[in-house]
Amino acid sequence: MSRPGNPEYSDIQALARFGHGGLQEALFLLLDITDAAKAGEWLETAPVSSAEWSDPPPETALQVAVTASGLRALCLDEAVLEGFSEAFLSGMAADDSRSRRLGDVADNAPQHWTWGGTPDSVPHLLLMLYARTGQLAAWKETIQDPLFGQAFRIVAELPTVDSGNIEPFGFTDGISQPALDWERRQTTDLHRRGRYSNLLSLGELLLGYPNEYGQYTHRPLVDPKADKRASLLPVAEEQPQLQDLGRNGSYLVMRQLHQDVPGFWQFLDQQANGDPQQREQLASRMVGRQRDGTPLVDRAGQPIEGIENSGPAAALNQFDFARDPHGQQCPVGAHIRRSNPRTGDFPPGVTGMLSRLVRIFGFGRQHPGDDLIASTRFHRLLRRGRVYGEQLSPAQALETGAAQAQRGLHFICLVANISRQFEFVQNAWSMGSKFGGVQNEADPLLGNRQPLANGRSTNHFSQPDPQGPAHCIHTMPQFVTVQGGAYFFMPGIRALRYLANAAMTKDEATS
Repeated sequence: MSRPGNPEYSDIQALARFGHGGLQEALFLLLDITDAAKAGEWLETAPVSSAEWSDPPPETALQVAVTASGLRALCLDEAVLEGFSEAFLSGMAADDSRSRRLGDVADNAPQHWTWGGTPDSVPHLLLMLYARTGQLAAWKETIQDPLFGQAFRIVAELPTVDSGNIEPFGFTDGISQPALDWERRQTTDLHRRGRYSNLLSLGELLLGYPNEYGQYTHRPLVDPKADKRASLLPVAEEQPQLQDLGRNGSYLVMRQLHQDVPGFWQFLDQQANGDPQQREQLASRMVGRQRDGTPLVDRAGQPIEGIENSGPAAALNQFDFARDPHGQQCPVGAHIRRSNPRTGDFPPGVTGMLSRLVRIFGFGRQHPGDDLIASTRFHRLLRRGRVYGEQLSPAQALETGAAQAQRGLHFICLVANISRQFEFVQNAWSMGSKFGGVQNEADPLLGNRQPLANGRSTNHFSQPDPQGPAHCIHTMPQFVTVQGGAYFFMPGIRALRYLANAAMTKDEATS
């Protein structure tokens, strides 16, 4: 199939292309729909920000996402709704099995969440408001016009703070993001994708485009012969006789993560016996970077596709873990290594057909973990989260009686496949007790420290030592606790107008 042109930026919500980093203030509103027709009327004219480039950049931005229950509240036909993914339709807290896979047990269990943990507490809509410093209050007032009050009930307001790209534990954040192939030149040729690449096919972010498998992700398609509103939607690229409700949209995963900053730094201080240098070193090895973002491994020998090869970005991102298979520089179980293992389609040492055959038959491995980590390009996330709560420096966190206030991260990521991307990373990599060959330990930051089914503990963190046995930290407490979450769909702008029209015309028969 020949590749069509570039995507229609005017139909894509801006958050998919821009992180709104220049808009320092942000507020997330969780809403329930109280009047479907009025909600449709408000959404019909909502000033949703598109992905079109503007100069100067905008002073404010508005993005909209909706849950499965929200789509029902907007009167979307059930037959169309069934085209969405199972994970989205079921919801983040749908059943014990999903919660277990995501690590949402014990203190993380949905019954403890402040929102999203039960069907009745899952909001219908998520509004994301962004503004330059000092402009958010006025922007919010503009959005909450009289019609808004008639259409919606505010379930919760989730404020954020401008942390200057420093996450609550004190580390520079937002450094490593996948580069999207907006020009659609990406190849799925296995012979050209063996090494780690940071460049992703557009279909890993947006529905309606080919993904890293060269396939179109399943999504709701509408027959214009059966639905007169379908003309509002773009045409499905691979099935032009149908209109595409999913095209230019993404699934949006949101989780409210409380971070115990005093607990984190005080535990590390105990392990380091009060030695500042050892404390910093241990913190860096748990995260996988120094606090200023400097990676713990050497720069890669060859340029990495999708990452600048010079300048500050190169110094922070031009690396993989191929030359550190044992985790002696960056522990295999470190947070950033679990979140993005930087693997290619083939394990280290595979350079051609012969070496590939040797590995298929189980020979030639340099390390037992070589074949245990899936190719990264099939499991990337585009992160768009924001920090909340009063921030503490490490020095403040070490003070006796440091405030145990609400602070943490409103984690947001955009994906085209919730199960293959977010849930895989969360289950197999972050919570996985055998990630990369490590034994009985989960992510040192995100881990819930709950025992495995066989009773073995997961509250430790191992650091390989080239001079002798690995150093292992035991009895680590839980540092991050889930306090809310849900799966949303962030539609393309035309799809949003289609949904608005469905709500406004719910009593009309389609033809």
